[in-house]
Amino acid sequence: MRIATWNVNSVRLRLDQILAWLELSQPDLLCLQETKVDDPLFPLKAFETNGWWASFHGQKSYNGVALVSRKPLNDVRCGFAGELPKDPEALALGEQKRVISALLDGIRVLNLYVPNGSSLKSNKYLYKLNWLGCLNRYLKAQAERGEPLCMLGDFNIASEARDIHDPRQLGKRIMASDAERNILNQAILDNGLQDVFRVFESGAGHWSWWDYRASAWDWDCGWRIDHIYLCEELLGLARSCVIHKKVRGNDKPSDHVPVSVDLDWWSN
Repeated sequence: MRIATWNVNSVRLRLDQILAWLELSQPDLLCLQETKVDDPLFPLKAFETNGWWASFHGQKSYNGVALVSRKPLNDVRCGFAGELPKDPEALALGEQKRVISALLDGIRVLNLYVPNGSSLKSNKYLYKLNWLGCLNRYLKAQAERGEPLCMLGDFNIASEARDIHDPRQLGKRIMASDAERNILNQAILDNGLQDVFRVFESGAGHWSWWDYRASAWDWDCGWRIDHIYLCEELLGLARSCVIHKKVRGNDKPSDHVPVSVDLDWWSN
């Protein structure tokens, strides 16, 4: 089984690139972030014509998440509130379309687009910290169902210094602050998850995002902020985790590239 994540920075603008990558890589499930389209305008027909199913949870111009799969998914859930119906903050945070999950052959795949936070002194940063705290409560609630979990997406956080091209200069700024890292790491630890990429690659220099500005791609000045986390049961079945770097060289690319994991998992 192959599961992948990709912040496409507009599903309609990158539609041809997405379809080409699906044809080339043949994932069982591709999780998209930053689709930037209201649900009625999602390009569903284009996916269906090419043999793919899609579930989506979007909004105009901002945010948005989607699941593109080889076959229909089960128990699709959108937002935080479905897991936390009595949590007022979960309802408020759900106004931004950033969370979608579904069952793929018995695995709960949770697709996230974590807020960027803008800057450490902004209200958006406080929103991000609250959102991450809500994520932890959400994970604990969904764990009660006992489903094997794959959590992935654009986390807008470089977990460690080795995930940034210049950690000395950037290591205390947005996407690398102690508060962001601590809350995310606590959610991961509390729920028995691990970063599968670090099972296969231990060194620095592996990026999934390059800013459009300052010739970041030309100079390979990137960050690793697109992650795949697996529960212990799935981690033992992982055979590879790959960052598809070449995609960033496309004409008019997203600033992110796909990341995929291969698992020895078959449906019952």
